[in-house]
Amino acid sequence: MKKRETGKGKNPKKNFSAYKGKKFVSKNRNTPKNSGVVPPKTDGNMRLNKYLAHAGIASRREADELIKIGAVSVNGNIVTEMGYKVKPGDRVQFNGETIKPESKAYVLLNKPKNFITTTEDEKGRKTVMELVEKSAPVRIYPVGRLDRNTTGVLLFTNDGDLAKKLTHPQHNIEKIYHVKLNKNLKSNDLDKIRAGLKLPDGFIQVDEASYIKNAPHSEVGLKIHSGRNRIVRRIFEHLGYEVIKLDRVLFAGLTKKDLKRGHWRHLTKKEVDFLKML
Repeated sequence: MKKRETGKGKNPKKNFSAYKGKKFVSKNRNTPKNSGVVPPKTDGNMRLNKYLAHAGIASRREADELIKIGAVSVNGNIVTEMGYKVKPGDRVQFNGETIKPESKAYVLLNKPKNFITTTEDEKGRKTVMELVEKSAPVRIYPVGRLDRNTTGVLLFTNDGDLAKKLTHPQHNIEKIYHVKLNKNLKSNDLDKIRAGLKLPDGFIQVDEASYIKNAPHSEVGLKIHSGRNRIVRRIFEHLGYEVIKLDRVLFAGLTKKDLKRGHWRHLTKKEVDFLKML
């Protein structure tokens, strides 16, 4: 799929997005090769609490408590020292059983409608886990969530540190949505969205908003950093519109290009490195 760049100007169709073949694409795409950042070298050692977290035993904070009470040993010796580093080849045991860190997995799904973003559902509804159950030899979890009827880019991983970074508000992770409304969006309402809106749970400021090029004015592109619950839908509902289709086309620089709905793929090493440098 080729991208069509739009020109600059005041035309609301031309200041934000390219649109071709019903695909919404951000002009401002960051890629790892342009980051100019080189990952630091390591000596292969790993802090013991991180080792335990990678093995799925506990979070790092909980692992610190396990270390304090003497539940962890390295090469047959109980370790209670905070900050202790495990060297390659060390034998780590928890409650007498040898453990190993899980290999990290990073899976990108183009989520279809009618799937719940959760690991299990008490009501028996279909979950996104069913779509990626054969994608990795380790247990992975969705990073953030998409509503049942929202489609698009959804990342899965067992890398808890990365997942926390990508969902924490302070890191301002970029997301782009293609929104289809039940009626044309008035230009003055588009201006209101750009200026920011006061919702019941506080003020919301989007990064960019525009009509989709070569599409009806009922289709809008929205770039946003906020991860507040149902925030995109609530922005339009606040102005009297109903969102009938919502598709996330970009998350943290990752897109669904060449990925069919309901299909998944593994991230490349370059993509993983890029996410870690955000």
